[in-house]
Amino acid sequence: MARVALVTGGSRGIGAAISKALKAAGYSVAANYAGNDDAAKKFTEETGIPTYKWNAADYEASKAGVEKVEADLGPIDVVVANAGITRDAPFHKMTPEQWKEVIDTNLTGVFNTVHPIWPGMRDRKFGRVIVISSINGQKGQFGQVNYAATKAGDLGIVKSLAQEGARFGITANAICPGYIATEMVMAVPEKVREAIIAQIPAGRLGEPEEIARCVTFLASDDATFVNGSTISANGAQFFV
Repeated sequence: MARVALVTGGSRGIGAAISKALKAAGYSVAANYAGNDDAAKKFTEETGIPTYKWNAADYEASKAGVEKVEADLGPIDVVVANAGITRDAPFHKMTPEQWKEVIDTNLTGVFNTVHPIWPGMRDRKFGRVIVISSINGQKGQFGQVNYAATKAGDLGIVKSLAQEGARFGITANAICPGYIATEMVMAVPEKVREAIIAQIPAGRLGEPEEIARCVTFLASDDATFVNGSTISANGAQFFV
């Protein structure tokens, strides 16, 4: 029987690439999304991957969503916490609302996603927790105090979960993508995009599929002894 994987923010961008890669690797995949019904419907029609709508920032909605996925597909073996938002502003102009929205989705959302799944993983003595962090959680970024704080916090989550889960056969790891050719990045003005690429020694943006391949490795039995780690996939832009 195929292992079940849940990908939050799994119907667009990097999340969509992850969902498709896991399906291709033989997993039974559920893709969560927060609001874009049309994109989710199109994604399911094109891939056959079912989509489930809830807001990762809401614990009760996340818990109910996880229960629905498990009722439909079976116990979740792999969870990829990928859902994230930005509300960028220089710190002196950042509002409490901009801070809270990003914290609630990108940091608390990881808790909301993993927490309802964790007991079942412990009981079954198997689990894969993969959190999509960011290069900006490692190095910081102008205008992203809120976002960088959440993505740095995500790294602390996986390091702690790794220590708690290891004796139960659970691994928890993070991936820190650099600048990836998603719809959001490709929508920025060309001059801005060129300036970004100029900072990347590889001379190009990453592809969503390159992040997805990191996920499929961490989800696999080949990564059993990789726990509490961070994969930096950024074209040599930043080293930790």
